Amino acid sequence: MYRIIAGKWKAKKISAPKNFDVRPTTDFAKEALFSILQNKFEFEFCSVLDLFCGIGSVTLEFASRECKDITSVDNNAKHIGFINSTSAELDMAIQIRTNRADVFEYIRKNKAQKSYDIIFADPPFETEQKEYDKIIKGIFDNEFLKPTGLFILEHQSKVKFESEHLQDTRKYGNVSFSFFKYAEK
Repeated sequence: MYRIIAGKWKAKKISAPKNFDVRPTTDFAKEALFSILQNKFEFEFCSVLDLFCGIGSVTLEFASRECKDITSVDNNAKHIGFINSTSAELDMAIQIRTNRADVFEYIRKNKAQKSYDIIFADPPFETEQKEYDKIIKGIFDNEFLKPTGLFILEHQSKVKFESEHLQDTRKYGNVSFSFFKYAEK
């Protein structure tokens, strides 16, 4: 279970079926993340890409905060179905487009079709360093991020990154968010 922190559906609790194997971003970490983001972006004018979206904790948070252009990608059909039904129930369906796909393939195949203001990725917690590096490289090499955009990668706090695009990392217990942007030229 998770809750929507702010916006139209503030304090709404979302409960996924018990047979779903998910690890939604904790409310504590999500609250901290959105506190950072709301000082940098006006959500209603942003395009957002949520990779490894799971059951939509971050997707629904953006939608509740009036973001009108959200693309959510996950390879689990049940998760995508859950996001679709939950967003319809909360009158958010027009804001959210779901895509059932392997995220690595999605990044590779959808090269530069659309760029986003905010990209959030929450790969499985046991993801290896080389897989994280593939995600970072794919986002920047394939121009998914707008020039002034921000890419946030959620990961285990023990994982560290070496990238010219890395701007900051914030730790919240055993979870960290690393923030990436295009390097200043």
